[in-house]
Amino acid sequence: QVQLKESGGGLVQAGDSLRLSCAASGLTFSSYAMGWFRQAPGKEREFVAAISWSDSDTAYADSVKGRFTISRDNAKNTVDLRMNNLKPEDTAHYYCAATRATRSWYVPGPRAPYDYWGQGTQVTVSS
Repeated sequence: QVQLKESGGGLVQAGDSLRLSCAASGLTFSSYAMGWFRQAPGKEREFVAAISWSDSDTAYADSVKGRFTISRDNAKNTVDLRMNNLKPEDTAHYYCAATRATRSWYVPGPRAPYDYWGQGTQVTVSS
């Protein structure tokens, strides 16, 4: 049974940093590209960042580029999202997701389908 478990969310102030982590189990982690998404109340889920299974390629939404960094540790089956200079508009429920990749460099696009999703973790940024 595949499980993706997010952690690290919380309530922070604007300008603060936060690190989200997603622990994966039940899959061959090094064969999956990983992504982070978020959904704010009343809004559609949106792409945040993605990383290839080889850790060689990444992609970011324009709204987080330069502030967020996605990384992964295939030995620990984890993918992290480091978030700096947080803004109130970053407030959302953050989810990690996994998609099977046949190419080591493959980075899923913002609308690419994912095979597995976690339950998410809440990030709230106060102004």
